[in-house]
Amino acid sequence: MDQKILSLAAEKTADRLQKFLQTLKEDDLANLLQNQAVKGKAAGALLRAIFKGFPCSEEAGALRRLKIYSCCVQLLESGDLQKEVASEIIGLLMLEVHNFPGALLVELASEFVDAVKQGNLTNGKSLELLPIIFTALATKKENLAYGKGELSGEECKKQLINTLCSGRWDHQYVIQLTSMFKDVPLTAEEVETVVEKVLTMFSKLNLQEIPPLVYQLLVLSSKGSRKKVLEGIITFFNKLDTQHSEEQNGDELLDFVTVPSGELRHVEGTIILHIVFAIKLDCELGRELLKLLKAGQQGDFGSNICPFSIALFLSVTRIQRFEEQVFDLLKSLVIKSFKDLQLLQGSKFLQNLVPHRCCVSTMILEVVKNSVHSWDHVTQGLVELGFILMDSYGPKKILDGKTIEASSGLSRMPNQHACKLGANILLETFKIHEMIRQEILEQVLNRVVTRGSSPITHFIDLLSDIIMYSPLVLQSCSSKVTETFDYLSFLPLQTVQGLMKAVLPLLKVSLSIRDSLILVLRKAMFASQLDARKSAVAGFLLLLKNFKVLGSLSSSQCSQSIGISQVHVDVHSRYNSVANETFCLEIMDSLRRCLGQQADVRLMLYEGFYDVLRRNSQLANSVMQTLLSQLKQFYEPEPDMLPPLKLEACILTQGDQISLQEPLDCLLCCIQHCLAWYKSRVMPLQQKEEEEEEEGFYQDLDDMLESITSRMIKSELEDFELDKSADFSQSTGIGIKNNICAFLVMGVCEVLIEYNFSVSNFSKNKFEEVLSLFMCYKELSDILNEKAGKGKTKMASKTNDSFLSMKFVSDLLTALFRDSTQSHEESLSVLRSSNEFMRYAVSVALQKVQQLKEMGHVSGPDGRNPEKVFQNLCDITRVLLWRYTSIPTSVEESGKKEKGKSISLLCLEGLQKIFSVVQQFYQPKIHQFLRALDATDKEEEVEVSVTQRAAFQIRQFQRSLLNILSSQEEDFNSKEALLLVTVLSNLSKLLEPSSTQFVQMLSWTTKICKENSWEDASFCKGLMNLLFSLHVLCKSPVTLLRDLSQDIHGHLGDIDQDVEVEKTNHFAVVNLRTAAPTVCLLLLSQAEKVLEEVDWLITKLKGQVSQEIIPEASSQATLPNHPIEKAIIIQLGTLLTFFHELVQTALPSGSCVDTLLKDLCKMYTILTALVRYYLQLCQHSRGIPKNMEKLVKLSGSHLTPLCYSFISYIQNKKSKSLKHAGEKKKEKTAAGPTAVARALRETKPIPNLIFAIEQYEKFLIHLSKRSKVNLMQHIKLSTSRDFKIKGNILDMVLQEDEDEDEEGTASEHEGQNKEPAKKKRKK
Repeated sequence: MDQKILSLAAEKTADRLQKFLQTLKEDDLANLLQNQAVKGKAAGALLRAIFKGFPCSEEAGALRRLKIYSCCVQLLESGDLQKEVASEIIGLLMLEVHNFPGALLVELASEFVDAVKQGNLTNGKSLELLPIIFTALATKKENLAYGKGELSGEECKKQLINTLCSGRWDHQYVIQLTSMFKDVPLTAEEVETVVEKVLTMFSKLNLQEIPPLVYQLLVLSSKGSRKKVLEGIITFFNKLDTQHSEEQNGDELLDFVTVPSGELRHVEGTIILHIVFAIKLDCELGRELLKLLKAGQQGDFGSNICPFSIALFLSVTRIQRFEEQVFDLLKSLVIKSFKDLQLLQGSKFLQNLVPHRCCVSTMILEVVKNSVHSWDHVTQGLVELGFILMDSYGPKKILDGKTIEASSGLSRMPNQHACKLGANILLETFKIHEMIRQEILEQVLNRVVTRGSSPITHFIDLLSDIIMYSPLVLQSCSSKVTETFDYLSFLPLQTVQGLMKAVLPLLKVSLSIRDSLILVLRKAMFASQLDARKSAVAGFLLLLKNFKVLGSLSSSQCSQSIGISQVHVDVHSRYNSVANETFCLEIMDSLRRCLGQQADVRLMLYEGFYDVLRRNSQLANSVMQTLLSQLKQFYEPEPDMLPPLKLEACILTQGDQISLQEPLDCLLCCIQHCLAWYKSRVMPLQQKEEEEEEEGFYQDLDDMLESITSRMIKSELEDFELDKSADFSQSTGIGIKNNICAFLVMGVCEVLIEYNFSVSNFSKNKFEEVLSLFMCYKELSDILNEKAGKGKTKMASKTNDSFLSMKFVSDLLTALFRDSTQSHEESLSVLRSSNEFMRYAVSVALQKVQQLKEMGHVSGPDGRNPEKVFQNLCDITRVLLWRYTSIPTSVEESGKKEKGKSISLLCLEGLQKIFSVVQQFYQPKIHQFLRALDATDKEEEVEVSVTQRAAFQIRQFQRSLLNILSSQEEDFNSKEALLLVTVLSNLSKLLEPSSTQFVQMLSWTTKICKENSWEDASFCKGLMNLLFSLHVLCKSPVTLLRDLSQDIHGHLGDIDQDVEVEKTNHFAVVNLRTAAPTVCLLLLSQAEKVLEEVDWLITKLKGQVSQEIIPEASSQATLPNHPIEKAIIIQLGTLLTFFHELVQTALPSGSCVDTLLKDLCKMYTILTALVRYYLQLCQHSRGIPKNMEKLVKLSGSHLTPLCYSFISYIQNKKSKSLKHAGEKKKEKTAAGPTAVARALRETKPIPNLIFAIEQYEKFLIHLSKRSKVNLMQHIKLSTSRDFKIKGNILDMVLQEDEDEDEEGTASEHEGQNKEPAKKKRKK
């Protein structure tokens, strides 16, 4: 039969074929077709013949054709056909679709849709036909019967697609169905329907099936709905990640984890690659992705910003056209996140409204962690981002070798965090990815070398962390490190020291690196630049400290300042130690040569030798001999020779230039410390062994120091040629020389004071010597101060660092103030009898603390060892605290009136500095610090919290402050009161804001402010600052602002002199003397902070509204914002009453008026922002809350009219001052222009304020129209800016001032401009 059909089909006309086929039954035909297809014989030819025999022109033929078509579809689905046969049949069926009439196409498409919905497909092969059917259907213009009605082909297609998408899809055909839609012509609405359907299927699929589906979805997105596709993918993986991390952090006994971590990360990696590939082909998709990033940055992060999306953004940076934009957006996202965090931490008001959310930095570090799963496309972006953050937000300027933050205090914190994040990204990436290590190291080293002028501590810290992590890994990059060494002599000293410390672990594992460094340092030692030689000395000293010689005391005996112990390499083996000895002695030889160089180089040596000795005790002989021979050059050996030191030899004269050649005081200081250490550490060990001739140098040095002491005491100032008649001016050679000598003598005295005290063992004679030395020091110091006072410039005597070590200062203070041992009583009374000496001891302690605050370390031995410094700091604080609390200033000062500050006041100043230093450098150790101050409990059982300990200290200082405040007016010590307030501010930062102690502190401060009316501006400012800093951690300070503004209004009076203002006395601390500018400016700055918070909240709300697309959802979605909206309106309402008071106050012109005008301008700008937010909501069909209407009413009645009156008041004052200036000008020409200039400068903010008010009113009109609520009924549109020239006044003025120039005329115009304003006020 099949042969017959084929032969008939070959004829030219189809008549016989049609007749023959009509005789056959449908089933026979279907069976015949099925058998042929399964056997794989000419099924295609047979099918062609059948279609030829059933033309679509006849209805019966079309129906038979439909049956055959259905039969073929079933055949394809059965899976019995060979591949080639199936392809041939599909090809034929595709060609025939367009011949079908519309009604049959609808039927055919419906069959397919039902099959998908009911899950009747077995292999989905036939789905390839569906796009052709849909396409053909869309081309049919006539109306077709569909369901109960009639629709056009296009509408039928839409209905069918809706039906298909609303049904259930078997998960194995999701990919095929998605792929099918890319060949169907779809409208934007249909694309959205399909995309939504596919996105809902994600969660039902296996993880491995998602990448191909995403690929098909991205191809489909070229038809539209790109944003939805990207959002859907990101949201899905964000949920998956969250779920996964919860599972991992949850019960660890769970064996069942939904998805193994590696698999999830690999899938994410593949998907990111798919998206990046799609963006390369379709730039529009890239732009949509950028919009998502921007939206996430402006409003709430939502789900757009998550580890997965950040990884995606970083991958997109590989596409050149998007690279810069993405990095800029990520950079601002990071800094914004840190700023938001800072804003939230500083305000309880915001914390209550906004839930804490995940920080971007955590997400980025999560990406670094995930990138271990072969996310190579992300790592390059991570490295670049790390460097961008470090470059942009690192410290910016250097001043006198110290790093100065370019930005102000507040913005510094976010910048520091961003820079630290950059370093963390690079360090973690370095640890994970071997491939990129070389590049990171190169980039860091390049920055260290090329940025000599700007601070690079952050890069050196990163380098140090990298090398610490794995010195052995870095041996492979040794060439880069040695290349860097070549630049050492050109780098600033600080950089060299940092770099050397960072590469130390490398030197211990790699001989070649060490050798190349030593070569470089030797060259540098004889370089022509002084800095290069200093760098060489610093380098050599560092090597001496860290390469131990066999037999040296262990590190535990002499605590280490650089934690090299982390190097996982045995560097202390016997061979190493022997080699180290030769190596160290070689270096000592090189260093001896430096003793003939400039003072600066010698100074570095003397400062470094003590540390070398402490860390490498076997070098003691070598070091001490070197120092002894150096001292002998300047020592007078004759026992009767006065003075005992050759000061002339220490000074170098080259022509007119006179400079210090030998810092003799530093040399003696170094000898004294080394000797003390040697006696306490090395000698006890030597005495156990047999006595050797070892101690020759030690005895010599001791004798020399004794001899110098006794002869220094005998010497008069005339012996040094430094008596009162000597010339100390900085302009003459003799004067400069005398200054240098004087400082040397003072330094030597200090060193000898420390030496004699430490060897004294509390002997009375020694203490008398100490006092005599101090008197010599004091005499010189007084002469210098006196001469400096007479000269024009202050001398440097104040800034010269004391040579006393911090340990000695703490021992000395303890002995002077706390030592009550009976046997010491007599000898200590010698020192205690001199008030001058005790004051000197305390002032040196202050100097040390100040140095620590500025530099982060102190001079002298162990000054760079944070542990020891902290220990000394605790001891000093304990003594100062005891001295201040047991002998109050009032008691001490009433005794004898002396020049300068009393000891108690110095103690208090010291305490204030120490509390701020401890919080700056020792934040983690605060508990330990407070425990050290509490002398009572040495062995306490119960753990006492930081808050309780801080509260105990606070109570002591509160008592002191109350004593001062209760004193008589003439006895009021404002300096002490201010210091106490600063101390209380520092200590109150340690209180937990939720604790009862904090609440007590706040109520105590409020009480003090309410009850004390001292007229001292600086004390008042300190107290108010304390009050506000405590208040914002409990609740918003707006009501406080309102009360204080009423007080100011009461004290300063009204702008209308006829109005009597009733005095409210909420806070006594506000009085006529302090109200303006002190309190007024403080209140305005607090109001600015509140406005900033409100602005932040409004921006946040706007961001949320713009992210909600569907109007139906928005009405529910914005409901959670009600508490935020309400809070914003309450804040603005209270602020409005605050400004209402200030605008009516007769403020003195100057900073108060300027700031008030600027803040009013901000107030109106933020009111405008709120109005615009409600405009946005009105688009989403939401009305305006009643309290917003009240706020608008309040602004119209209580603020705007008063603002115009205030402007008139200012302009009145200005015109008067200008007139006054004009009169003066006639007498004295120079005064005029400055007054005019000042008046013009001060009226500058007025136009800005008027513009802000007008903008606010403009948007109110828009909102009234949009919301159908008349918001303008309470607002009178102001008319005070129009003016007319009044002829009669003008004539009068011209007659009066004919002789005046233009400036005078300008001032009169100001006078005219305000006439109408006056009128308006009378209305």
